[in-house]
Amino acid sequence: MTRPRPAIIFTRLPDIAPEAILAHMSHPVTARHMPLLKGGWTPDTVAEFVMAKEACWQRDGLGHWAILADGAYAGWGGFQKEGEEWDFGLVLTPQHFGLGMAVTRQALAFARADARIPYVTFLLPPSRRHLRPLERLRARYAGRVDHEGCEFLKYRLETG
Repeated sequence: MTRPRPAIIFTRLPDIAPEAILAHMSHPVTARHMPLLKGGWTPDTVAEFVMAKEACWQRDGLGHWAILADGAYAGWGGFQKEGEEWDFGLVLTPQHFGLGMAVTRQALAFARADARIPYVTFLLPPSRRHLRPLERLRARYAGRVDHEGCEFLKYRLETG
């Protein structure tokens, strides 16, 4: 018997206990595919992270959400403006890795309803081996790019 998928809700990062974010971002499995994650996290790092993500909401009217699965913190993700492009990022807690496609589909439904987002980009570290989910979404490989001194695989998905 298969378990039903949990209800996924997007909320804002300040609504999440800082300790939950700290535990998530300090987990060694979380760091494995995050080349931009440098150094250890502290309560101050969490506060700076939440402030930076909230600044995107203030500046662009959109940003990263906290993701809840059946009311429990499952990670964070959403859209961040990178130049003229809206990049989608998703960082789930290890126990919620299986929700990636469900969360992504829900976020993409949001993007398709937002006239500001004609397409979405995805930046993945070269260490990511399982790229079939992006192919199923019909995202197209756009090449390798340098972002903040790290190499990423870039994909693009038209939302219109």
